[in-house]
Amino acid sequence: MKKVLIVGSGAREHALAQTFLKSPQVDQVIVAPGNDGMTDTGLNIVPIPVTDLVALRQLALDQQIDLTFVGSENPLTLGIVDEFEQAGLAIFGPSQAAAQLEGSKSFAKDVLTKYNIPTARSKTVHSLAAATALPAKFGFPLVAKLDGLALGKGVSILADEQQYQDYLQDIFKKDPQAALVIEEFLKGVEFSIFSLVGKDGKVVHTPLAQDHKRRFDHDLGPNTGGMGAYSPLTWVSPAQKQMAIDQLVTPILAAMQSENTRFVGVLYTGVMWTTTGPKVIEYNVRFGDPEAQVVLPQYQGDFYTLIMDLLDGKVGQSDWQQKAIYLGVVLVAPGYPNAPQTGALVPTVAQVAPLTINYAGVKDGRAAGGRIATVVVHAQTTSLAQAEVYRKLNVIDTALDYRHDIGYQADLNHL
Repeated sequence: MKKVLIVGSGAREHALAQTFLKSPQVDQVIVAPGNDGMTDTGLNIVPIPVTDLVALRQLALDQQIDLTFVGSENPLTLGIVDEFEQAGLAIFGPSQAAAQLEGSKSFAKDVLTKYNIPTARSKTVHSLAAATALPAKFGFPLVAKLDGLALGKGVSILADEQQYQDYLQDIFKKDPQAALVIEEFLKGVEFSIFSLVGKDGKVVHTPLAQDHKRRFDHDLGPNTGGMGAYSPLTWVSPAQKQMAIDQLVTPILAAMQSENTRFVGVLYTGVMWTTTGPKVIEYNVRFGDPEAQVVLPQYQGDFYTLIMDLLDGKVGQSDWQQKAIYLGVVLVAPGYPNAPQTGALVPTVAQVAPLTINYAGVKDGRAAGGRIATVVVHAQTTSLAQAEVYRKLNVIDTALDYRHDIGYQADLNHL
């Protein structure tokens, strides 16, 4: 039997663990560092930080791990794949050089521009003076992105000159040398493509997903790491999905090969479908959270075999369900994202049954972070999935907060 190591601590990693445990070949999954909510049979947590690459490598050697799957972005940008491969360990994820696609937004923009991949016009700046001059080029609203990792919360949409100047003052007061990517605001419909990329360019695409970033109902409030998601997207036709793949995904993989930064792992393509077609919002180098929680349960084959086949340069069997909608609602601590209050009781597996729950910021059964858990349901339609998940959540006695309109775009969006 096989052992799998998953690196990360959130609901995404919990969903990954559950997916691997479905494989008849896998009898044990270790998640490092994991969280206290991960109590599934066959799942063990080891409290090693994702940044301690040496300790993680030693864990994999000591436990004779057959496959490591990296859930979070931080260890990827630090070079965990290079560290493991040098030790002869099988690991699914991009090298440190390839992880720059997420780790450096300016790197990603440079590659997009060089290879003429459709995206928003942009400029990278390193000073307050340079940033102040840009509105004349792009107009308002405009988008500002911190150049490095920001855990899904580094993007600001600025509506007017006053908001922009306030934002710049805040950023450059904290760091006078801050690197910012300033770009034009794209109008359209947003969705995510997840591509499992193997050796020799072999690729398996998952069902599409749509995230809900804003904190409150009706897309109000600040951006967050994600308040919910649903998948697949019935309003995107197979032809439209293929167009986005052909124009945005395939070219970046070829570009990375040309730049001697071969990509293996999960490529997350954030798509904005505009009046002139699909454009790249951003690339990430791992599954999104909470998108992973609604995409991964749709796999009906042996996920362990799929990943190992990709690492061997074989496409493998891609077996995703096509009949149901999977919808996930994120439970957050009161005050999230600005000042989350810890200590609230977290719903148990039994309380949400027969729905699924993936845990994130949980310690001793209580909230210990911002995003605490994702409750996932599947049904034949989005409206049925919404009704079922909110019927369950509305009767659970919890101080945790959540949005009440996850999946609302399914009835509004069309391309």
